[in-house]
Amino acid sequence: MVTIKDKVRTFIVDNFLFGDKSYQLADTDSLIENDIIDSTAVLELVAFIEDDFGIAMVDSDVVPANLDSIERLSSFISARAKALAA
Repeated sequence: MVTIKDKVRTFIVDNFLFGDKSYQLADTDSLIENDIIDSTAVLELVAFIEDDFGIAMVDSDVVPANLDSIERLSSFISARAKALAA
């Protein structure tokens, strides 16, 4: 079974690391501090979340607390998906 974390990691590797699976990216590594994403990449992440998970994001969702690591992204998506299902 493919998890949310797996989907997020695959998206990041494919789109921001250009498929370089040898890059050692821990789940908690900051995507911003490690220069993996920039402001344009954040827009791509938002589109990915909205398209792949059906989560409508508002401006207040687009903050490092939600988008700065694989762990934070996965937690945010999981929480929002649970809220939508309720």
